[in-house]
Formats: sequence, C-alpha cells, structure tokens
Amino acid sequence: MAKDYYQILGVSKGASQDEVKKAFRELAHKHHPDKQGGNVDKFKEINEAYQVLGNPEKRQQYDQFGTTFDQAGGPGGFSGFDGSGFANGFNGFDFNDIGDIFGFGDIFGGGKKRKKVKRGKDIQMEMEISFRESVFGEEKILDLYKPSACSNCGGSGDDPTSKISICVNCNGSGKVRAIQKTFLGSFETVTVCPKCQGEGKKAEKECRECRGSGVTRASKKIKFKIPAGIINGEAIRLSGEGEAGGKGGEPGDLFITFRVKVDRDFRRDGNNILTKAEISFTQAALGDKIEVKTLEGAVMLAIPAGTQSGQIFKLKGRGINDTVHGGGLGDQLVEVIVITPTRISRRQRELLEELGRD
Repeated sequence: MAKDYYQILGVSKGASQDEVKKAFRELAHKHHPDKQGGNVDKFKEINEAYQVLGNPEKRQQYDQFGTTFDQAGGPGGFSGFDGSGFANGFNGFDFNDIGDIFGFGDIFGGGKKRKKVKRGKDIQMEMEISFRESVFGEEKILDLYKPSACSNCGGSGDDPTSKISICVNCNGSGKVRAIQKTFLGSFETVTVCPKCQGEGKKAEKECRECRGSGVTRASKKIKFKIPAGIINGEAIRLSGEGEAGGKGGEPGDLFITFRVKVDRDFRRDGNNILTKAEISFTQAALGDKIEVKTLEGAVMLAIPAGTQSGQIFKLKGRGINDTVHGGGLGDQLVEVIVITPTRISRRQRELLEELGRD
C-alpha cells in the first residue's frame, strides 16, 4: 500500500511549499535519532515524505499517480528509490534542509566554490551638535581610528610581491573531498578547501603588514553632512564606513547618533522654534517695538498696546525647514513675558495709584 506523504507530514494536500517545509523541520527535530525519544525509522519516513512533497515537480507527479507513485519513473520521476525512502547512491536526494537543521553544512555534497567572506562589523557612535547645526545641517569631517583594509595588500592578505601558485591541497579546484560518517551512513563530502578558502590558488607568502588577515587599524577622515532638521537622538548611516571585512569582505556601516545641546534661547516644537521675550509693564500697556533673536539674526517685533503676559506672536517662516521629516517650513513663536517691577519710586507709585482710581 502506497504511503500517504501528506499524512506523514501532517499537512493537507493544499498546503503551500512553505507549510510543507515547516512541518518537516518540526517533525525532523522531534524524531531526530540523537535526541531523547528520537526514532530512526520515523525520521527516515519523514525525510522520505519531504523529498517528494518538498520538490514541486515530484509532488505534482505524486499527486497525479497516487497509489501508482512507486512506478512513476521517467525524467524527473521517482525511479531509484529502494523502499527506505533514500535513493540508491543518494542520487537526486536533497540534503540541504537536513544540513540546515542539524548543522551538517556541506557534508552532503553541496560544497560552494568560495567560502563566505565575513562582513566587517558596524560601528556605532554619538556626536554632540549645537541647536543651530540641528536646524540648518552642517558638513563635518570625522577622524576615525578603526580596522581598515590593509594598505599594503589592498585587503587580500597576500604579500604583493609573492608568487601566486595553484593550491596543492585542492589542486586548484577550491574544493576538497572526504568520507563523512553520520547516523544515516557514510557519505562523500565536498567542502571548501581550508588552505585557499575556495580560491584554488594561494600566495606563497602572507602580507607582512596584516599577517594575512587583510585588515589593519588606521585613521581615516570621513566627510559627511548632518541633515537639516535632525532631531535629538536620531541617527544616520554611512554605508561602508564601518570596520573592514577580512580578505575582501564587505565593510560594515557607521551609525552616528546625534545629541543636540540645549540652547538657552531656542526650543523646538515640530517645525516651529519657540522663544521668549521680556517686556516692561509700560511697553505692554502702551505698545512698542522690540528686538527679538532669531537663528538668522535679530529682527524687530511690534508689540501692540494692551499686550498680556504669555501672549504669543508669530514670526512667519523663521522656523525649521525640515529636510528629514518634511512638513514644510515652520515659524518662530515668541512668547511675551510682562515683567512686573519689584521696586518703584514714590512718583511711579503715585501714578499707578492714580491710574488705578480711573
């Protein structure tokens, strides 16, 4: 009687490939022979089901032939199974998912030509800037001492004067083969050559400056622009300005978080700038023109007669033109504070008393 692979994996016939793969992974973990309560026969059965349902072409033929699945054969068919769920000689058997789950890596012949080169680490730092710099933006030059690509070998790790020869360990193929024993049996493995890192060739001597790593510590001047309108605590990323990767690996990125200094005269509220201006009791009562600070210089502000303390006046277009978050050009909002005198002359008192009687 033909096996119901859908039932074995616990999925419906309409399950997506992702759902099939997820079910396989969960069951493979559960029944792995090396785990407590694991079952080698169940594990093989799960693998057998996944090698069919995990392959869209094989799954289509399985759905079509149903109980005659074992006799399907033909190009892309299933001939060659020995009844245990494993193809004779493991031809066509895809162990990639098993390798992902149980850490076999390339042991099932999936060896890549080139070893994955390690990417350099990201660098994170903070920078203090003035309120004015946060509003208008500013071009800066940062002198950063960090791991950088070796200037002597260009990051290759090889001595520039050294002769490049075919790797004797892999005979230039970049791969090495070996017999690997696992709980499923013995397999011929294909892995990246550890001597040449999959290059197939190797310099006779390492770079004397970096000792073959391709990385040395050096100072670099990095020019960048603070975006106009940036807010306290926000960061920018400078791609490729982090630590160098080893032997040609991509560099990391540099992340700069900005801390905006508190300003004694200005505060931010969205795209608006908030300021305060003090006026006398007389100016508030009779009106006047006063000088007000802005980030672009002093301007005159008309104070109408009868102004109350706490009243707010708008200087249109004197706010922040935020290029980071948008929202248009803001205004400067000036809060007027009326200062009540604490000491007055006899004449001033008489005038105030007279005013109070009217």
